[in-house]
Amino acid sequence: MGIVKISEELHDEIRRASSAMARSINAQAEFWIRIGMLAELNPQLSYNQLTKKLLREQAPTLEELTRE
Repeated sequence: MGIVKISEELHDEIRRASSAMARSINAQAEFWIRIGMLAELNPQLSYNQLTKKLLREQAPTLEELTRE
């Protein structure tokens, strides 16, 4: 497991979002990272389509995401 340094402000935003979404802080950050990667790789897809893609492909790797 690696360590990623982020600003205090972003950490506070993740903490607030994780409470609202009933996720751990790490799970919320990981979700946002995965959605961001998918959005960059698939700019034509909506947020709903991206989340469905994540649900279909349990924890895809970057290699799996870039294959399509």
